[in-house]
Amino acid sequence: MSPSTLTRKLYLRIAPVVVVTILVIGAFAFNSATREINNIYDAQLINDANVLWGLLHNRLRHSPERTPQQVDDIDFNMDNQLAFNEDADDYADAHMFRAWVDGKIMFYSSTAFLSDVPYQKAGFTDLSYRGENWRVYSLPIPASGIVMEVGEKISLRQTLVSNILLNLFFPLLVLVPMIGFLIWLGIHNGLRTIHGLVHQIRTRSPDDLSAIAVEDIPRDLLPLGRSINQLLDKLSRSLTLERRFSDLAAHQLRTPQASVKLLLQMLASTDDQQEQKAIISDLVTSNNRATHLIEQLLRLARVSHHPLNPMPVPLYHMIASTLADFGNIINSRNLDVSLEGPETADIRTDESLLQMMISNLLDNAIKYTPVGGTIEVILSSEDEFWLISISDNGPGIPPEEREAVFNRFYRLDTLNAEGAGLGLAIVADTAERLAASVKLSTPSWGSGLRVELRLSRN
Repeated sequence: MSPSTLTRKLYLRIAPVVVVTILVIGAFAFNSATREINNIYDAQLINDANVLWGLLHNRLRHSPERTPQQVDDIDFNMDNQLAFNEDADDYADAHMFRAWVDGKIMFYSSTAFLSDVPYQKAGFTDLSYRGENWRVYSLPIPASGIVMEVGEKISLRQTLVSNILLNLFFPLLVLVPMIGFLIWLGIHNGLRTIHGLVHQIRTRSPDDLSAIAVEDIPRDLLPLGRSINQLLDKLSRSLTLERRFSDLAAHQLRTPQASVKLLLQMLASTDDQQEQKAIISDLVTSNNRATHLIEQLLRLARVSHHPLNPMPVPLYHMIASTLADFGNIINSRNLDVSLEGPETADIRTDESLLQMMISNLLDNAIKYTPVGGTIEVILSSEDEFWLISISDNGPGIPPEEREAVFNRFYRLDTLNAEGAGLGLAIVADTAERLAASVKLSTPSWGSGLRVELRLSRN
């Protein structure tokens, strides 16, 4: 099943609202029309009762006859001008009147109720007569015993309301589809900007990561356009760095491989055992250099793609364990290594990345500290941070180059130790992943290098 389009989703949210709004308006219109028609027809009944009293009051007051008299209907035939109105006869049949004197009917219409239906209380009354609902108005004449009673079928009012609604309904049958089409057209045109963005991105080549044009984007979509440009900028910088890294890595790997190739050719062309031993020793050194470089490259890739897994880490014991891993080389170089700090220190972070970062710092300190030199590791706390300082009495790093050494494959010309120039780059990338900071300075004894690592406790 293909996913629904944004136009369809918006339409399905807006169209029901419009339909419900029309229905609500129609319901209010129906109630309002019914109320107004009832008021008008009630007013007409009051007027009819008063007109009837004006016509009959003399006969009702002074007539000696007390027998009921029926008032004949007008005959709506073709010779009568009123016959041109087809609804007139039906309208007349829907009305009735009765005139009462001292509780007896004196005049009544042919459509009036029989005498078994007594006159109603003063004012308006709703009643049912022979399956029809009637609205009756009674007008008592003060101090006379006369009651004028007029009524009409409620169906007359209902028919009028129904006719009004039908006259509104049929135009709506045409209007609602037109409204629906206009809504769809408005949504489609409104999303044209998004379609333009999609077209800009879709038609680009894979290498084109330049910013998209956002000048004509509506204000509501401007954050989307800017976010896409920020993403494109990050991708561009990331790809640039990856290409540069790949070029540098290829160059760095080419050197030991070329050395191995040359040494193998020399080994094949000599029969001297002493020279063969020297060449084999150089081969081992060159292979170790290539292996170290590959390990550093893998560590760097691991930092970039390793998912963070925060957990409680005993910080002091981790540092002690990492130092123990370097125990053989520390003893062989007769280094004086000390560790100070609270043994209960702990931190919540990614254990493997933190251990790799500390291992790289200790590896650099051991590598560049002269035989018999000193390495001092101090763990301390400061507010919400743990501070790890690693100081050595090696050659150090000049202040003007302390920023550059965090770049990949950057090596100082003054250092003779073998290295790929990736140790501190790995430390910098790992610190960024762990929201830590790294600072280089000079130890308190005035020479060498001091690396200060600041870690948030949480």
